[in-house]
Amino acid sequence: MTKELKRALPPVHPGEILREDILPALGVPKTEIAASLGISRNQLYNVLNETARITPDLAIRFGKLLGNGPMFWLRLQNVFDVWQLEPEIDADAIPTLEGAA
Repeated sequence: MTKELKRALPPVHPGEILREDILPALGVPKTEIAASLGISRNQLYNVLNETARITPDLAIRFGKLLGNGPMFWLRLQNVFDVWQLEPEIDADAIPTLEGAA
């Protein structure tokens, strides 16, 4: 698969999944979700608005609340982060060490 094709299908921020799919299906007010998570409404809204990352702390909280575990949320965030950063980092001059992979 070419790099251009991979870039054409961007991963979504975990906040988008929460905002568009999970929270509406739950039908629970966002203030109640924030309280259940033990975070501020502002912190929840920052994730939902995609201006904040899912940190390990938040991954543990969301994973427990939603029953899918923290690794689910961390993987989503890491895939999103790498996809965003990869074009900004020129790794062409970095050698790949034989036997390292």
